[in-house]
Amino acid sequence: MAGTFAFAISGATAARKRNLDLFGICALAFTVACGGGIIRDLCIGAIPPAGLTNWHYLVVAIIATGITVGFFPVVEKLNRPVLLFDAVGLSLFAVTGAEKALHYGHNGEVAILLGITTAVGGGVVRDILLTRVPVILEKEIYASAALLGAVIVVLGNYLKWVSADWVAIIALIVCFTLRILALRYHWNLPTPANNKTDLDKQK
Repeated sequence: MAGTFAFAISGATAARKRNLDLFGICALAFTVACGGGIIRDLCIGAIPPAGLTNWHYLVVAIIATGITVGFFPVVEKLNRPVLLFDAVGLSLFAVTGAEKALHYGHNGEVAILLGITTAVGGGVVRDILLTRVPVILEKEIYASAALLGAVIVVLGNYLKWVSADWVAIIALIVCFTLRILALRYHWNLPTPANNKTDLDKQK
């Protein structure tokens, strides 16, 4: 729930900055917190999705909305704690998303893709609704961390090197550590060089 709450806060904060109304802020908070899991469940046939049947997720989104609207100046200053919980949520959702796909009998490729989707799907939907390029498609090491966590889960499932619990713990630690190190040292994925000429820039 800590990760869900952090995701909901990030969604509510983004909506508040774009001056959405109260319903819009709440809807965006819920979308970020549960969007990835709902997409995963629809893909694997877990219907109705847990994000819609478990009332706790909606309550968390509403609480996040209330805190964001009521204490917005304070929330803006709590950037580091929110990023910390966001990294926890990213790791948990990537690992549990991959595990759930495997549990439903899907292969490793599906598990990896849906692990990533669970972790970042809500954020992508948020950015699309706010008409901006999704963060994961730019430079930040975010989806890459989720990818690594999901890959470890799948490899552990196939190789049976340790118990499933230990595989999950290792995947969580690796994903979380990579995300935190990327934030700490400003690691980014490479971006192709801009080959525009000076004349093009003047245009």
